[in-house]
Amino acid sequence: MGTSLETTGPEVIGAFKALLLDMDGTLVNSDAAVERVWRGWAAKHGLDPDETLKVVHGRQGYATMAALLPDRPVEENYAENRLLLAQETADLDGVVPIAGAPAFMDAIAGLPHALVTSADAALARARMHAAGLRMPEVRVTAESVGASKPDPEGFLKGAAELGFDPADCVVFEDSEAGITAARAAGMRVVGVGPRAAAFGPDAHVRDLARLRVAADGTGALTFISA
Repeated sequence: MGTSLETTGPEVIGAFKALLLDMDGTLVNSDAAVERVWRGWAAKHGLDPDETLKVVHGRQGYATMAALLPDRPVEENYAENRLLLAQETADLDGVVPIAGAPAFMDAIAGLPHALVTSADAALARARMHAAGLRMPEVRVTAESVGASKPDPEGFLKGAAELGFDPADCVVFEDSEAGITAARAAGMRVVGVGPRAAAFGPDAHVRDLARLRVAADGTGALTFISA
């Protein structure tokens, strides 16, 4: 079955064979923790916190730092990124599941899927646990790639580990960096949440609460948002 994604009124319908899932903003609402850590970082460096937060979502921390402090040596970005990752891992106050995420993760438990996140493994485990969500067996974290989103490496690696061509995968994302990365990987994108709507995903859902997934017996998956 060919890959397609159409929006008809309230429905989002697509036929795919594997799912690639972003974490923050897609499965887990960690905005409060992210804002606390990165507003503090911006103030330390004399940057506008609101403008900083426009860059943060979807990227690894060192990539955000490189964009905002372009003249700073990359070694300093990596070093400070490690400190911020530790802060974020320890700060789980307000980390909750996106609406519908627990049921959605249960529904896809037997289907090919992978987590593809800019968080490192420790942060991913901490936030998924805090949100009460099952951790997928296949996961691509910050340690797994050499380039941050919007580079497509993470999604391409996720598809390869699942054993599917990029064209047979659908990405669930919330950020501009993530949607750009998915498109660069040759994949269609379902945008999740209000942030995603601004970046032109192939389809958009408010959250995961009314999204259901069905397999048709041919290896294809269908997504319907009521």
